[in-house]
Amino acid sequence: MDELFFDIQHLTHSYQDGTIALNDLSLSIKKGKKIALLGNNGAGKSTLFQHLNGILQPSSGEIYFKGYRMEYGRKSLLKLREQVGIVFQDPDSQLFSGTVKQDISFGPINLGWSKEKVVEQVNWAMQETEVNPLQQKPIHFLSLGQKKRVAIAGVLAMDPDVFILDEPSAGLDAYYSKQIMSLLNTIHKPHKTIILSTHDVHFAYEWADEIIVMSAGQILYHGDPVSVFKQPNLLSKAHLEKPWIFETVEQLQQNGILAIDAPFPRNREQLFQQFKADITVK
Repeated sequence: MDELFFDIQHLTHSYQDGTIALNDLSLSIKKGKKIALLGNNGAGKSTLFQHLNGILQPSSGEIYFKGYRMEYGRKSLLKLREQVGIVFQDPDSQLFSGTVKQDISFGPINLGWSKEKVVEQVNWAMQETEVNPLQQKPIHFLSLGQKKRVAIAGVLAMDPDVFILDEPSAGLDAYYSKQIMSLLNTIHKPHKTIILSTHDVHFAYEWADEIIVMSAGQILYHGDPVSVFKQPNLLSKAHLEKPWIFETVEQLQQNGILAIDAPFPRNREQLFQQFKADITVK
């Protein structure tokens, strides 16, 4: 049986102005998964993320992390945030130290690690995110793409079990977006879970083990990345389009070029391989 990291039960969150951002939401998040969270603006994605890190407290409902009910005392939150790291959409809300290396070092130092371990983790995180050449550069001199990689490195250096990223590619051009997504594949490990929100259905379809679709503070779908795009009513309600690979395969199947019962390829390479295999058979 897969180990659960989060078990969320009937979570509701109301802001002071009366806005209900999460409405009786229940969700389980397993260990070792790559999860993409889809939904239009205002769906509740960022609010959900802030609950997973203990930044917000539920108006009602409960959250369990690794089998224990989430508590909101200072000691409990420090322990939680050692294991659940979050990278915000706007890196300027997260980066505050003078230089890149100082900022990445802040988290590990505050975990009380030895100097040797801090140095080891910071150097590893900088190498993984390819910000080594920037380590002595002042934060305010960085581009948006560089700031996002530094923010990721700061969380990565703390080696959390759950890595949460709120719109990691937002505001980036195609080059930096591809760089960020390649990094996520590099840092994912079988004993860790990565959860990210994105408006990029093409990336979500290719990258994720599981897709969660949210609308109006509720979960519309939680499952594999193929089945969701076979549900036109759900896609319409969540204002989502189909990935181009998915649409291409549907057209090829309808025209008899690909077998109807063939598995849906998840990326360009799989599509080309399947197309070649079907052509060879015919």
